[in-house]
Amino acid sequence: MTVSAEDYLAVVTETIGRVAAGQREAVGRAADLIAEAVRADGVVHAFGTGHSEALAMEIAGRAGGLVPTNRIALRDLVLIGGEPAERLGPMLERDPEVAHRLYELAPVRPTDVFVLASNSGVNGAMVEFAMLVKERGHALVAITSAQHSGRMTSRHPSGRKLGDLADVVLDNGAPYGDATLPLPGGGAVGAVSSITAALLAQQITVEVVARLLAAGERPPVYLSANIPDGDAHNNELEARYAGRIRRGS
Repeated sequence: MTVSAEDYLAVVTETIGRVAAGQREAVGRAADLIAEAVRADGVVHAFGTGHSEALAMEIAGRAGGLVPTNRIALRDLVLIGGEPAERLGPMLERDPEVAHRLYELAPVRPTDVFVLASNSGVNGAMVEFAMLVKERGHALVAITSAQHSGRMTSRHPSGRKLGDLADVVLDNGAPYGDATLPLPGGGAVGAVSSITAALLAQQITVEVVARLLAAGERPPVYLSANIPDGDAHNNELEARYAGRIRRGS
């Protein structure tokens, strides 16, 4: 295989098709859990670290997405929890203890549901957070790479991985190491996990909306803030979840 934009497009196209076909049932089950939570006045909390934070941004607070959504991020420790900025760093996602503080800082109610994303599914903070979510009785959807996670040893003291804990696990189809085009002498370029995770997030959102429509309900969906009346529409819907969803951090 050569290294070019065309080669990468071919790999992405194949991977998208494989994920879309292979995860259809899991997408439906994830949508069932989230639709049930939304109909019970629940909020969808999305959490990812590193590049997996893109998945949380895909779910929470974007045009065409559900309004009752909240993004959790490691920087909440600083922006909301008041900890020093020096607390943040690339190794923080491996610390299980931060999960407890993040959960405490999140405006969580019993009816809420969680979507967690981690390509490897093995870092301490993510696994510990997943354990807390299940201990508190919440439904949990995980998006991970089955291939990458399957070749990794957990970094959590329990030895468990994100995929071991979720009610529904979606495979983002990314290869071990995420990048897809091999380079001469080793290594690879062209990661795919962010693309396929975004696909899965949008498929789940669409299926949730389909279920709400089928139940005769008006789905609480964002308009773009950059179209006329977008702000007014969004502000009205956000007011229903005051104090439960965060934007702008």
